[in-house]
Amino acid sequence: MLDKILKRIESYRDDMIKLQVEITAIPALSPENGGDGEHEKAEFLKKVLAGFGFSDIKTFIAPDDRCKTKGRPNVIAKLPGKSHEKTFWVMSHTDIVPPGDLSKWKSDPYKVVISDGKLIGRGVEDNQQGMVSSIFTLKAFIDEKIVPDYDLGLVLVADEETGSQYGLGYMVKKHPDLFGKNDVIVVPDGGNPEGTMMEIAEKSIMWMKVKTTGKQCHGSMPQCGNNAHKANAYLTVKFDELYKDFSKRDELFTPPISTFEPTKKDANVPNINTIPGEDVFYMDCRVLPCYDLKDVIAKMRKYADEIEKSLKVKIEFSYPQKEQAAEATSVDSEVVKLLASAVRAIYKKEPSPQGIGGGTVAAFFRRAGMPCVVWSKLDESCHQPNEYCHIDNMIGDAKVFAHMICSMK
Repeated sequence: MLDKILKRIESYRDDMIKLQVEITAIPALSPENGGDGEHEKAEFLKKVLAGFGFSDIKTFIAPDDRCKTKGRPNVIAKLPGKSHEKTFWVMSHTDIVPPGDLSKWKSDPYKVVISDGKLIGRGVEDNQQGMVSSIFTLKAFIDEKIVPDYDLGLVLVADEETGSQYGLGYMVKKHPDLFGKNDVIVVPDGGNPEGTMMEIAEKSIMWMKVKTTGKQCHGSMPQCGNNAHKANAYLTVKFDELYKDFSKRDELFTPPISTFEPTKKDANVPNINTIPGEDVFYMDCRVLPCYDLKDVIAKMRKYADEIEKSLKVKIEFSYPQKEQAAEATSVDSEVVKLLASAVRAIYKKEPSPQGIGGGTVAAFFRRAGMPCVVWSKLDESCHQPNEYCHIDNMIGDAKVFAHMICSMK
């Protein structure tokens, strides 16, 4: 059975490239990123899946009034197996990030360029490589008329790039019956160039908005106001002490420490000679699972209180995203064992369980008590100009999924 499936997957090379070209031309940007959501891309993919022979395709809409369709589509497609005891799932996301500075691109981000065995375009690696690989894995079973031992499923979710409130977070909360604790779940949304990284754990993630209010005044009369921008500058430097406050190491992760970095900065006053009475900046914190985010916030609040007192300002915290790390997937779980065996067989490499600092949707599964692994063979060009994926990786990853499916007991 496996040999037939692997040969069939090899025959799909041109078809995989074609699908990448087609879906890259349909930008799926969240409203936060200036787009109208994933509706058009999801509808196109549903037509593709139906044309491939999938008969069990369902759409779950997360309400979102910011979009023209008033919702964010999450698509599930399944193939029935001999047993319904469990399902082999591959979960990918349909949304992408904006291309950024177009001057740094060598081509149109939404028109795939094929060069040196690579596909270049926004979204081709993040997350269309995993999406296309998984679609064609299941298509091989359809085309070979092979009924797998267990059910097979694809999950194509919205909103992964901006927090998953309308994506897997919505699905797990509103439709928990779709997934079972015996299911085998792979999320091909991270990895390394060798295909050896099996992500089984994540750091806690906290995006913090810091709004400081002082008193605006003329730049030549600072004694008449309270400089909110200066206060935030002091606080930004003070937050660097968090590296000492939460200094434990865990070599499962790269980097093996908690990180606390100032990132985005909102504009304040439009002119140079005005001292701002309001200032906003943001922190991106990735915290080892051994720490409770409540303790981190308490320490940050302490530092903010000190700045408030010394500079006579008011500092408020809010959280665009805040997720305590989920329990790690066990190295003895079925999904880890199946994946490790498949990587050895297909890529001839020895895989290793690892943790990451970047949050993925896998955390939603883990919090619900469902083990899963984030894995793919990729160069991590995501979010960069000239994002690319290797064509051979699309095919190889599909073979890995097929090996896992055929090895399930």
